Amino acid sequence: MAIVYLSLGSNVEREKHIRSGIRALREQFGAVLCSPVYESESVGFAGSHFYNLVVRIETSLPLTELNNALKKIEDDHGRNRTGPKFSPRTLDIDILTYGDLSGCIEGIDLPREEISKNAFVLLPLADIAATEMHPLLHKSYGELWAAYDKHKQKLWRVEFPL
Repeated sequence: MAIVYLSLGSNVEREKHIRSGIRALREQFGAVLCSPVYESESVGFAGSHFYNLVVRIETSLPLTELNNALKKIEDDHGRNRTGPKFSPRTLDIDILTYGDLSGCIEGIDLPREEISKNAFVLLPLADIAATEMHPLLHKSYGELWAAYDKHKQKLWRVEFPL
């Protein structure tokens, strides 16, 4: 079984899609450990604020099958893949890490670069995996968050019972 960290985000009917996305992940993978939910401004385009969180799952699915399963969950939530890369999302699920794999594997870059670049990924990851080590940077997610420039992106925790 691989331990996998996923980033979830939504800025279209945020509460509905985040709750439903978590429910779909639980149905498919069983136990899902969820970080707190954070609200942030859109990055890369002018749009509504996002809700973001990170979850931990365990799976025996190979990476490609996992990626396909996650894309199906996104599609089931009305994900539009025809627009620009940076655009509103009903539900966005990204694989951050898959075990200790690193590199471009089957077209998927691991660990995902956004971990160290975006507060809305790094903070929730540090919340649930503070002592876990980034496979390439060889620092814990807690250390990476402590060193992160907190003025770079606005981010605030929201009450969001899962």
